[in-house]
Amino acid sequence: MLLLISPDSVEEALDCAKAAEHLDIVDVKKPDEGSLGANFPWVIREIRDVVPADKPVSATVGDVPYKPGTVAQAALGAVVSGATYIKVGLYGCTTPDQGIEVMRAVVRAVKDHRPDALVVASGYADAHRIGCVNPLAVPDIAARSGADAAMLDTAIKDGTRLFDHVPPEVCAEFVRLAHGSGLLAALAGSVTQADLGPLTRMGTDIVGVRGAVCEGGDRNAGRIRPRLVAAFRAEMDRQAREYAVGVPAVN
Repeated sequence: MLLLISPDSVEEALDCAKAAEHLDIVDVKKPDEGSLGANFPWVIREIRDVVPADKPVSATVGDVPYKPGTVAQAALGAVVSGATYIKVGLYGCTTPDQGIEVMRAVVRAVKDHRPDALVVASGYADAHRIGCVNPLAVPDIAARSGADAAMLDTAIKDGTRLFDHVPPEVCAEFVRLAHGSGLLAALAGSVTQADLGPLTRMGTDIVGVRGAVCEGGDRNAGRIRPRLVAAFRAEMDRQAREYAVGVPAVN
């Protein structure tokens, strides 16, 4: 399982660089603009410059509306700015067909510029609260649009977590559907160390966190701390070792 960490500034990215041995992907977002809020192109470029070259940079393009042209241009801006993972939150898509239309436009815009970039279609575990596509429809949307990964996050950051809205058995079905279509499966949404056992056992490919590695657990007011990144990775590794030998780890 890969660890994706989401700084919201160049200063936080420098803290991520100090913890580079413990993380796999640096994800650029702007939390005050939403769950998958898009940051500025120059911030993506600056973060790409300060993160070690062997660590890929991911960028969110926003909690997007059902406007394929608008979203395709935003995605192109992210990849031109140096991101190699492009994440799209299907916030304004109310049907699978709308999601597919948006994601096909994104895939074309991104892959025409950089064929090796990875496109991530993201749904929301709390879709019922915002009226967007069902979480279990996202792997099919990703597959039919030519994306590389399917992801779930939470749209409303009010203290509720991924498993509060989509229980582990449903998340496991999401992962199974993604893998069945040859996609990576990414899960996020106020994930904590206590969630790593089930996430490991269901075969999650990428786990995304911010609050769990911020001072005080606060994704908005807290700052990412290298020691918290190291502690989170240590628990990931412990869960992976226990799972490999078939002994459940105690959280």
